[in-house]
Amino acid sequence: MGKIIFYEDRNFGGRHHECSSDCADLSSYFSRCNSIRVESGCFMIYERPNYSGHQYFLSRGEYPDYQRWMGAGDSISSCRMIPMHAQGSYRMRFYERMEFGGQMKELMEDCPSTMDRFHFSEIHSCNVTDGHWLFYDQPNYRGRHYYLRTGEYRRFSDWGGASARVGSIRRIVAN
Repeated sequence: MGKIIFYEDRNFGGRHHECSSDCADLSSYFSRCNSIRVESGCFMIYERPNYSGHQYFLSRGEYPDYQRWMGAGDSISSCRMIPMHAQGSYRMRFYERMEFGGQMKELMEDCPSTMDRFHFSEIHSCNVTDGHWLFYDQPNYRGRHYYLRTGEYRRFSDWGGASARVGSIRRIVAN
């Protein structure tokens, strides 16, 4: 089980709301979010309701202001708990074109640079068969990131991407 606490003010002040599961709309619990404490587990938090807008990955720890999770502002409107998978059960196939077209590559471990390893940095579709993953738009796990769980992603917009640019890929493993 995971547990995340959202606070309206910086440094864990003001009204707060505790959450231990997915929540598609947090707006009835607080009007703004300036600090977060993740007591256990991992979560994706989203700027807008229904798991849309900018996404931010948070693991166990304290985030006394929104800059600590690389947020652009104090707007958090939904969250998703990320279940942990057994070590070694990670696998995905990704493609250079939409609808699983073009060259296909398979991955079972972290990849700090898709360009260095696979000689392309755009992924247009993906099939995650095992585990939970993060796509980053820049190499070395930097920039905007996107959460992918088991399933088919026929185009980059299916995982929330604004473009097909993927610079690095990381497995979400238990911490």
